[in-house]
Amino acid sequence: MGKYQHYKGNFYEVLGVAKHTETREEFVVYKSLYESPEFPLGTLWIRPKEMFMGQVEVDGKKVFRFKLVESA
Repeated sequence: MGKYQHYKGNFYEVLGVAKHTETREEFVVYKSLYESPEFPLGTLWIRPKEMFMGQVEVDGKKVFRFKLVESA
């Protein structure tokens, strides 16, 4: 749990980890800490845990997709 920053800059609060009822795959449940024209503040999102914790390539450099900025 805690506050994370997406590599593109927006902030999110992780609410917990949920499991898929059939596959048992873990998903991170998180909410937006920003408002946009498309989505209101507090919009809930889920993403496979492996993807949430994974890395992406930005300008030829590997960075974490989400970076922990404040522990809960």
